[in-house]
Amino acid sequence: MRFMLIRKADKETEAGILPSKEVFAAMTRYHEELAKAGVLLQGEGLRASAKGARVKLSGGKPSVTDGPFTESKELIAGFTMIQVKSREEAIEWARRWPPIDAEAEIEIRQLFEPEDFAELMS
Repeated sequence: MRFMLIRKADKETEAGILPSKEVFAAMTRYHEELAKAGVLLQGEGLRASAKGARVKLSGGKPSVTDGPFTESKELIAGFTMIQVKSREEAIEWARRWPPIDAEAEIEIRQLFEPEDFAELMS
């Protein structure tokens, strides 16, 4: 089962402030621990929404809105992709997220697997 651990954005990440050396080192150790356990698939930080854009499709026509986006609690600052045996194991790994931020929210979302679409592909 693949899960994405999503680090929600905050004022600092949206301001484009890079993590401190301590935060960077803690996240590196966390990803090394995931890799050593054989569950890490990928992990990346994202630039602030000011560097991004949104494409909205309405009536089949795309419209583009440049960032920044105002609702930062709905934005993503980074993610870690893991492959584990259960939702509970994914939660346990999220609980081990380094306690480096004063406030941080990690959302856990399971990815669809090819077998989830087997009925549609037959």
